[in-house]
Amino acid sequence: MIIEIKIPSPGESISEVEIATWLVEDGDVVEKDQEVAEVESEKATLPLLATDSGRIKIIARAGETLAVGAVACTIDTSVKPTGNAKKKESEEKTAKPEEKPAKKPEVEEVKTSEKSDVKVTPIAQQMMKEHGLNVDDIIQGLKRITKQEVQAVISQNDSGVVSTQAKEISRESESVKMSSLRRKLSQRLVAVKNETAMLTTFNEVDMSEVIQIRKKYQQQFMEKHSVKLGFMSFFTRAVTIALKTYPSVNSMIDGDNIVYFDYCDIGIAVQADKGLLVPVIRNAEALSMAEIEKKIIELAGKARKNRISMDDMAGGTFTISNGGLFGSMLSTPILNPPQAAILGMHNIIERPVAVDGKVEIRPVMFLALSYDHRLIDGRDSVGFLVKVKELLESPEKMIFSGSDPEKLLLDL
Repeated sequence: MIIEIKIPSPGESISEVEIATWLVEDGDVVEKDQEVAEVESEKATLPLLATDSGRIKIIARAGETLAVGAVACTIDTSVKPTGNAKKKESEEKTAKPEEKPAKKPEVEEVKTSEKSDVKVTPIAQQMMKEHGLNVDDIIQGLKRITKQEVQAVISQNDSGVVSTQAKEISRESESVKMSSLRRKLSQRLVAVKNETAMLTTFNEVDMSEVIQIRKKYQQQFMEKHSVKLGFMSFFTRAVTIALKTYPSVNSMIDGDNIVYFDYCDIGIAVQADKGLLVPVIRNAEALSMAEIEKKIIELAGKARKNRISMDDMAGGTFTISNGGLFGSMLSTPILNPPQAAILGMHNIIERPVAVDGKVEIRPVMFLALSYDHRLIDGRDSVGFLVKVKELLESPEKMIFSGSDPEKLLLDL
């Protein structure tokens, strides 16, 4: 029986997707629910699953744009998997430590009639064996030598010296089709600049108290909650409290109306291979520090593996972006429409700070709040950022009672 695998709908507003990559070859025998391809929409990359076991026939090529409901491939269910792969995987998982085979060397030398000094990795050697190829076949099969191959050889040169005559100036370029996700992101960024009155206000925060709490309670926190205590949970908690104090920052425009949210759905910007994704933590104001950390790890992991869903990214009332992960000192984060504001975190640097008339070295982070001036006045934008600063510099203010406020804050 031949069954059709059709493009699923990633969301109500999306009518077409792009085949990002095939994870199997045409003619492969696949298992039911196996991921056979990645399809990319304007908002996310999602897996295409085999609805049954059998031999796959690929119809749409990688890079092709298909309408939702179009046939991407077919599966011949009369051809059944042998099960050898599953059996081998099961044996590897249940093997005892002492039964594990000795570790193979990273590379092995393969002797051939012409190329006796070429080194081949074990994986490459196995692939060559399966397809009946030798080193000569691989070398002869290379159609062109690019700067990558030349640079690889230069790097292996023991002397590290290359003559001037051997040097080659590259004039190569490569044209790659822009993905649906990147195209949509580009359109949204341009729209933000053209359709909003975006301004940015800045402040700095002394991270000494937060760092001290993390250092003091990290071990206990991990033992109880099985997750590390990071900076993002402190910022998320501080933001949710500040949003309650300044509700205009937690709003958006809907036609001629302004919508104010009584809840805090916080988007956490994550840089994935395919572009910037912003999964959302629902009702972050009601979560504990540990719950926030676990949710961030879950959503960030799904985003980086291209397994984020539309539901994970839908909505959001405020966004936090951490450019400090990449070493950014200061930036003006761009709004995530239709949200009214976004908070930009940056790296922590030890700086001289005046404390009680004396100069001390403190770990300081610059903060940036970009906001839509149509919704948020300067007083509220500055006040919001100052409130976040105060809460981070005095974390005990994030709670209202408790004999040991630091432990109560961390649910210890």
